[in-house]
Amino acid sequence: MSDKGIVIVGASHGGVQLAASLREKGYDGPLTMLTSEPDLPYQKPPLSKGYIKEPDAKPTPLRPEKFYTDRSIDLRLGTTATALDLSGGEVRLADGSAISCSRIALAVGSRPRRIPIPNIDAPGVLELRTYQDSQAIKAGFNAAASVLVIGGGFIGLEIAATAAVLGKQVTVLEAENRLMARAVSPAVSAYFFGYLTSLGADIRLNARVSGIRLSGGIASGADLADGTVIDAGCVISGTGVLPCTELAEAAGLAIENGIAVGPTMLSSVPEVASIGDCASYMHWQIGRRVRLESVQNAVDQAKTAAAALLGDAEPYHEVPWFWSDQAEAKLQIAGLSDGSETAVLRGDPESGSFSAFLFAAGKLRCVESVNKAGDHALGRRLLAMDAGLTPEQAGDPEFDLRALVKRARS
Repeated sequence: MSDKGIVIVGASHGGVQLAASLREKGYDGPLTMLTSEPDLPYQKPPLSKGYIKEPDAKPTPLRPEKFYTDRSIDLRLGTTATALDLSGGEVRLADGSAISCSRIALAVGSRPRRIPIPNIDAPGVLELRTYQDSQAIKAGFNAAASVLVIGGGFIGLEIAATAAVLGKQVTVLEAENRLMARAVSPAVSAYFFGYLTSLGADIRLNARVSGIRLSGGIASGADLADGTVIDAGCVISGTGVLPCTELAEAAGLAIENGIAVGPTMLSSVPEVASIGDCASYMHWQIGRRVRLESVQNAVDQAKTAAAALLGDAEPYHEVPWFWSDQAEAKLQIAGLSDGSETAVLRGDPESGSFSAFLFAAGKLRCVESVNKAGDHALGRRLLAMDAGLTPEQAGDPEFDLRALVKRARS
C-alpha cells in the first residue's frame, strides 16, 4: 500500500518536535501539521509571564517559517480538525474538506477546567491557554487595580505573581489546605505561600468559591461558601486543565484520563499516536497510568512517537521534569512525588534556596528544587540512574551528590 502521509493534529511543542523528528529520521512522505491558532507555533511558558508583562510582547516562534518550508512540512494555521475517519484514512476539517493519510498523531493538548459554579462562564472570567488569552489577561490587568485568581496551582500562582509584580492588588483562592497540593511537598507549598505573600498577594486557603459575582453582566468578584464576598476588577480562573480527547473518543480510541497510549506512544489503534498533555501512559517508576503536563514530556514523547510511527521505537522511559517561574522564584521538579512517604530538606527554606528530596520505601522518587538549579540537574541524573541515594545522605549537606552520580556511572 502506498503511503498517504502523516497528519499531526496540534502544533505546540510536542507537535513541532514530532514533525522535526520524523524528518530527522528520514521520513520523506507527505507531512501535514494542523493548528487552530493563527500564529506560527510558539513558546507556551511565557503565556503566564512575559506575554502579559511586556507591553508589546509577540508570540515567540518555536521555529521560523523557513523551518517548515525547507522540510516540506505543510503547516496549516487556523485549521481545526473535526473528525478522524480511521477506516477511510482521513482527517476531516471544519471547512468541510479532508486530508488523506496513512497515520495520525494527536498532539491536541489540554483545555482549561472550570469549576461548576454559577456564572463561571460569564463574560470577564478569563482563563489561559493561548497567546490570545494572555493578551485578554493583559488587557484585564491594565483596566483593573485588583485581580482575583481562582486556583493555587502552577498557572494560577504564576499569573498571581505576574499581577503582583505589576503592582496589582492580588487575591488567590485555593480550595485545598495548601498551595500546589497535588504537585509538591508541604515544605515547598509553605515556601511559596510565604514568598507570594511577601509580594503582596492575599492568599486564602480552604477557600471554596460558590459563585462568580457580576456587575452589569461582567464578572466582578466571587462569593465564597462561608459567606465571604471578594470584589475584583479582573477575575482569572486557573483551576487546572482537562485533556482534549474529543476527536480520539469519537474515533473509538481507548480513553483513560486522556488518550491511552502504550510504551511507544501508540494508541489502541496502532496507526494513531498521541503525545503530550492529552496522552496517558503507564509510568515505569510508579506503576500506574499518568498524564503529564510539561514541555519536556511533550518533546520527549514526540521523539518516541516519531520512531514508533516509522516502525522503530524504544519504550518511553524518560525522567519527567517540570518548572514553574513565579516572579523571581524558580521551582524545578524532577520525577513524580506519587506515593512518597518521606521528605528530606537539603538547604534552608529561609534562605530562599533549598530542595526537598522525596522518598518512597527508602528509594528516591522526586526532587523539588527552589532556586537551586544544581540540585535539580543532579536529581534528574540520580533518578535516571537509580543511584541508591538514601534519605540520610540527602539530608546531609556535606554529602557529595556529584560523587554519587559519578560512582553510579562507573
